[in-house]
Formats: sequence, structure tokens, C-alpha cells
Amino acid sequence: MLIFKENISLKPYNTFGVEAHTKYFYKITNSLELKEVLLKNKAFPFRVLGGGSNVLFTENFEGLTLLIANRGIEVVNESTETVTVEVQAGENWHEFVLWCLNHNYGGVENLALIPGSVGAAPIQNIGAYGVELTSVFKSCKAFNTQTFKEEVLVKKDCEFGYRSSIFKTHQKEKFIITSVCFQLQKPPYYPTITYGALSTIFEGKTPSIQEVATAVIQIRESKLPDPKILGNSGSFFKNPLVSKSHHERLKASYPELPSYPSSDRQLKIPAAWLIDQLGFKGTQHGDAGVHKDQALVLVNLGNAKGKEILSLAQKIQTAVKETFNITLEREVNIL
Repeated sequence: MLIFKENISLKPYNTFGVEAHTKYFYKITNSLELKEVLLKNKAFPFRVLGGGSNVLFTENFEGLTLLIANRGIEVVNESTETVTVEVQAGENWHEFVLWCLNHNYGGVENLALIPGSVGAAPIQNIGAYGVELTSVFKSCKAFNTQTFKEEVLVKKDCEFGYRSSIFKTHQKEKFIITSVCFQLQKPPYYPTITYGALSTIFEGKTPSIQEVATAVIQIRESKLPDPKILGNSGSFFKNPLVSKSHHERLKASYPELPSYPSSDRQLKIPAAWLIDQLGFKGTQHGDAGVHKDQALVLVNLGNAKGKEILSLAQKIQTAVKETFNITLEREVNIL
């Protein structure tokens, strides 16, 4: 059922827990409601919320805020080796991962405990521990805000990149994702355990998807603060990609510099390491801060305003650029 509110606080709808107000608020539970609301309010700007885990509000909004809250998981195709599942955009991502684990469907276990909604996952091409959403993505349904029709977009249409897609770049605000189809693996299936701590934990072993998910959850809980306790959006910055020549120059000055192969020409450097080297980890700037255990996570230490957190992020970006000649890109969307 469509729910409408006026002049409400968005503090409960963002994991940073920052205060901001929207003039109009609609809770959308199906595609027909979405079409109805947008057709009736053509004169107003709009923005879309899912789990509120990848946004930072920096000011009030004089338009429509649309909370996508449609729910449902359905198996739409099945073979001896794979299963295709359509998931409504309003489903919680981690709850969907748990559903897959309960049904013994493999492919998303490395992405356990990532905050946010299923509909937001393709926008960011979420990823963790050597796996990205694109590896299980088959297609999505998306409402075209220009034609007011729902379209089906396949993987190549979405132009997935590192923490990126058309929904975040040149087609931003054109499409509102309403559901996502995933192609998952049936047993026997061997999960990816070659990245980061997983390679050490499971060295010489062949773990189940449930064991991999449990390990990922334990690692994330040990490093990342619970947004219900300490406001945050997880990783604030992307891990930067640098050329091999740039990496060699940095390595000469910083022999302990960690890196991971990304392509034949580029390497990925952990943004957390760069930030930590500059002494930001555990620091407080007003009510904004950098988490004491993970330099990649900016936190709301009390009643931080969005602009306060953004200012801290910009200080970090400037320092990293000046010291390492690396431009840190934000993962978080600034609204």
C-alpha cells in the first residue's frame, strides 16, 4: 500500500543517522505505485532511497523522496546446475544472502553482511572478498523515468565497472530498479576463497558456502561498526587503481605498501592503508570521525551534520592527493 508523508525527517532512513528533511515522502511497494507517483508529480524533483546505507544527506530536499519497499523472492528458472531468482528491489541484501544460504544456492556468500537493499546493489556493483555483484547478475527490471515504462536490462546494458554502473554514471536518475534477477549455482559449487583473509582462513580446505559466509560475517563484524550503534555507511571511499609505474614509484618510498593485481596495467591499493598512513584513523573532527579500527569508515560520533562528515572526507582526499598523488573517489552518494 502506498504511504505518503509530508515534511518528515530522514534520520531513520540513512545509516549515517544524520538529520535532513524532505518535503514529500512516498513509501513504494510496487511498480504501479511508482508510476502513479511520478506521473502525478512531474513538476517536482525526486530521489530514490533503498536501505539508506550508501548516502550522505548534506541538506534538506524540496522534492519527492521515494522509498522503494517492494518485497518478494521467486525462483523463475532452474536447471541441474543453476537457479535463476528474481528478487524485488526492496528486499534487504543480507537477508537475501541468508535466503540463498538456506537453499544452498552459491555465488553471493562473499557478499554477506553488506548493508543496503537488493535494488541498490547493481547501482554500486557491490563487491567484497574477490566477488562482485556482476558475477551473479543476470538482468534487472527498471522503471524508465522518461518514458514511464518498465524495461528489462541485461548485464551488458548496465556497463558494470569497479563500484560503478550506468545507474551511477551517465544514466543516473533515468532508471529506478524495481527487481533483480540473479543466476546462482547449485551444488557442487566451490566458493571464491583466494582474496584477503579468506585465503588464510581456508588454506588447504574446501569450505561450504555457509562456512565462507560465516567467516565473512565474522571479519566484517570485527572491523566495521554496527550502524545501529555508530552511524556510518561502511566503506566511504573506493580502493584506488594506479598504473604499474605509479605503484613502483610509491613502493620505492613505501616498501610496505600493499597492493592487489587488478589488470595487466593497473594495481589496486587499499584506501584504508593510505588514510592510516596519514594519521586519520581514530581521529575526531567535531562530531564526525574516522573509525578507530578501520580507516576507510567515516562515522557519526553523535550529532554530526552531513556537511561535517563531507568536510572530513574532503580533508582526507586532499591529504592523500598531496602525499601519494592518488585521487580517492567516494563510494557514498552525496545528497
